[in-house]
Amino acid sequence: MKNLDSQIIRPTLLLDKAKCITNIETMLAKAQRSNTRLRPHFKTHQSAQIGEWFKERGVDAIAVSSMKMAEYFANNGWKDITVAIPINVREIGLINVLASKTQLNLVVESREAILFLQSELEHAVGIFLKVDTGNKRSGIPAEATGSIRLLVDLMKESDKLNCKGFLAHTGHNYQAKDQAEIHKNHSKTLLALNELKDIFRKEIPEIEVSLGDTPACSISEEFYGIDEIRPGNFVFYDIMQYVLGSCDEDQIAVAMACPIIARNIDRNELVIHGGGVHFSKEYLEADDEGTKLYGSIVRITENGWSGILGGGYLASLSQEHGIIRCSVELFDEFVVGDLIGILPVHSCMTANLMGRLMTTEGEWIETMNSKQ
Repeated sequence: MKNLDSQIIRPTLLLDKAKCITNIETMLAKAQRSNTRLRPHFKTHQSAQIGEWFKERGVDAIAVSSMKMAEYFANNGWKDITVAIPINVREIGLINVLASKTQLNLVVESREAILFLQSELEHAVGIFLKVDTGNKRSGIPAEATGSIRLLVDLMKESDKLNCKGFLAHTGHNYQAKDQAEIHKNHSKTLLALNELKDIFRKEIPEIEVSLGDTPACSISEEFYGIDEIRPGNFVFYDIMQYVLGSCDEDQIAVAMACPIIARNIDRNELVIHGGGVHFSKEYLEADDEGTKLYGSIVRITENGWSGILGGGYLASLSQEHGIIRCSVELFDEFVVGDLIGILPVHSCMTANLMGRLMTTEGEWIETMNSKQ
């Protein structure tokens, strides 16, 4: 097998399959210890091939972030799919097609959505009510039990809407300062969801609670009252999760290999072919002065990448270019034409933009967005 350096000519997202599978098995073991079902969110990898690695380990239910993604995975043999975003009523045609051949679970948070589904659905679906436990993006506030009861009652007489329970995403954990804040947010969410479960146990006899976010699912061992967890990013992890304390550096399973296309000796900067169209433009603030970190630097090796290199970071991105700011020592290690590796800030966005991944063994992994 040729080494990686000889196979890469343009920005390429590398995947360490062994790390990825270990991440899958670690999260599955945690779900089993916690007596919860793992319903992994496939928005991170978006790949039927990687989905098979879950199937091989007994996972049979997934979450996705769009109807298009639900269609892709249904066409690849998945039969139990939750679309974990409030429904887009304009996609009722596709909803009806998928509901005819899968156990399709939809998310609603409004009377309008429920009435629309009652009128337009051709097949029965599962319904989760979206509950906001502090993220303030979408969902009914967990304390608004009166509003929740109105929606539960609205579904009682329907033969098409099977109210399964409540779905939440503790998205504010991604803005947490440290693990202590993640634990605090997670504990509040567990309390709120268990209170709802107790209140509505009679109205929803087989009530389920679905909770998903990678930070809490990675660091917590407490999931009392939760029936399923829906982490997604854990399959690859990234620098954001590393900084949050959700993972160790050696759990990050993807790295972008980028060619160096210029060197600026006056500023000790390396210019790479690798920009916003490859990484997205998500960043972390690296210090109190607001320094933006778009990725951490690693050395590409024959069959993978090194640990994070000190003395440099991805400091800015334009459409096709990236600027790596370096110490003198790091700058002198590279020449034009070399490959350099970047651990992305947000692997979900990076994988979505890249469309294909190359394993560290040189095998291409296709996704729903693959472009040959």
